[in-house]
Amino acid sequence: MADVLLTHSYHLFYDRKQTRKAQPYPPLGTLYAAAMLRSHGVSVAVFDTMLNDPGKEFEAALAQHRPALVVVYEDNFNFLTKMCLTRMREVAFQILAASQKAGVTALVNGSDASDHAEDYLRNGFRCVLLGEAEFTLLETVQQLLRNKNAALGEINGLAYLSPAGKVVHSAKRNQLRHLDTLPFPARDLINTRQYHDAWKSAHGYFSLNIVASRGCPYRCNWCAKPIYGDTFSARSPQSVAEEMRQLKHEYEAEHLWFADDIFGLQAKWVLEFADAVEKRDAAVPFKMQSRVDLMTPATAAALRRSGCAEVWMGAESGSQKILNAMEKGIRLEQVPKARTNLRNEGIRACYFLQFGYPGETWEDIQSTVELVRGTRPDDIGVSVAYPLPGTKFFQQVQAQLGAKTNWSDSEDLSMMFRGAYTGEFYRALHDALHAEVDSWNGKTGGKNRLELWDRVVQLERTSHTPNPTRLDDPHAGSLVQLQLQSDWGS
Repeated sequence: MADVLLTHSYHLFYDRKQTRKAQPYPPLGTLYAAAMLRSHGVSVAVFDTMLNDPGKEFEAALAQHRPALVVVYEDNFNFLTKMCLTRMREVAFQILAASQKAGVTALVNGSDASDHAEDYLRNGFRCVLLGEAEFTLLETVQQLLRNKNAALGEINGLAYLSPAGKVVHSAKRNQLRHLDTLPFPARDLINTRQYHDAWKSAHGYFSLNIVASRGCPYRCNWCAKPIYGDTFSARSPQSVAEEMRQLKHEYEAEHLWFADDIFGLQAKWVLEFADAVEKRDAAVPFKMQSRVDLMTPATAAALRRSGCAEVWMGAESGSQKILNAMEKGIRLEQVPKARTNLRNEGIRACYFLQFGYPGETWEDIQSTVELVRGTRPDDIGVSVAYPLPGTKFFQQVQAQLGAKTNWSDSEDLSMMFRGAYTGEFYRALHDALHAEVDSWNGKTGGKNRLELWDRVVQLERTSHTPNPTRLDDPHAGSLVQLQLQSDWGS
């Protein structure tokens, strides 16, 4: 029996793309919440939906643990939760219905719930824990365990329905500044062997996730920040290194994924981190995401000492015009410099790329292809512009949004506003550019890249969207011509 049953709504096998990738990670945010409650004497159980089917197994978990409260506490370190995928919302409401059937009060936290609090409240959640919520959760749970009908208005960071049925927001809660006060995630409450076996079977090694910081101070105008806003807080290098040691020696992790929005913001922190990792024999190959303007030679060298094997950077576009429109705050010439600095240290350099941003033209798309060809990243992640609530980009295209305002899963790639081209074009571009990168990495997916580029060019000529949100419409050259001019081997 437990006071609180914590869960989340992301199920790997409801997401086609992530199922194929077979890289599941434990729900780190949920486990931080569990650790917080447990450290204050609240008995906690966790139902992990990542690998366990919520449609078939959650009711059994309710019967087993007989909790007083259910909390759908999303892993806010999983970037997919920020996208507010439709399937996740459906699972959250499914968990809610099962809890109500069992007579258990349910609370919820996450990006989608913070953005659409009224929807969640009117469906029956007792309250929405807004933003960064460990202490909000603790206070709310303590209050409701004392009296399940208690008023919640004195607790900061909540949304709830008044007796008259009006949505009420309590005072905003301040962000955490001293992250070392938080206990390590309660990984012992889930079956990490499931993850171990899944990774070993698919990839031959075992990877776990960890975070060194929360938030991002940069203000790219398409990036939503419903949890941490524009704040940034980092753990001490020593604390992070100690958790790495634990994961390496106690959980037998052979690889780590730093799920921070941005890693290595401060060069001094990275140097201290490398020293702390070496002192503890904590180095494990890891991947993380950062920015091209942060990957200096000194930082790259320190990352290598700490075990870094792969850096994902938001290159986004090969057009300075589009980068400026995104308010990305980087210059194109910084991309090849970052690529070189990482290559010199033997670290894989990978790019996030985004197509379809308002104002992007055929010429801009070709500039992005040329950037990829000229710098040869080790891997890429390709997406199309996705309007997230609370962003300047969302406001710009909001009037064009139809009934579909969320992707069903991470492979959807639908255009939800009037972009320059249809979703079919961008999916073809996605496939062709991935095949291009695969071609120099020796992967079989690169074999038919010429045919894929032919498809892109055909669709470019036929799939224009009427009255797109763009600045102009020049047509320059041909991607097939670019391909034939390339000196890459087949």
